[in-house]
Amino acid sequence: MGRGKKDENKICLSAEQRHRLEDISRNGHAPAKKILHAQVLLMADEGEWATRHWTDEEIAAALNLHRNTVGRIRYRFLADGEQPALNRRVRATPPVAPVVDGHLEAQIIALCCSEAPEGRTRWTLELLTQQLKARQIVAQISRETVRRTFKKTSYALGK
Repeated sequence: MGRGKKDENKICLSAEQRHRLEDISRNGHAPAKKILHAQVLLMADEGEWATRHWTDEEIAAALNLHRNTVGRIRYRFLADGEQPALNRRVRATPPVAPVVDGHLEAQIIALCCSEAPEGRTRWTLELLTQQLKARQIVAQISRETVRRTFKKTSYALGK
């Protein structure tokens, strides 16, 4: 992914793009990776505003990056544009799937809204957990998961 001599691999920033990237790299309020990527793009610029033509190896040495990282940032800028090259990709799926989906959440709330068991005035988290397992709605669920479900829905137990 190193920088070749082809014209299609050249980054030529407009004055507006260069100004935006300089603002990002100077203000210190952006995430560190975004600042670093802006600096890579500024150094890789070969347009009329560029002061010096840097190779990928020189940019990598100056910013303490690997040459392939510089090449990937350059490629992403050329293929997708400025914002994808600066920002991290949004993860498509979370690393751990949620235990409680919308259907299970609705069943938990419906159970909580029903009459409390005999001898009890209201549902407790422990009772709800036991009842969910007894009715085979879920194979296993913790009291904390049930609590977080109610916290997320702003629902008060026993009301």
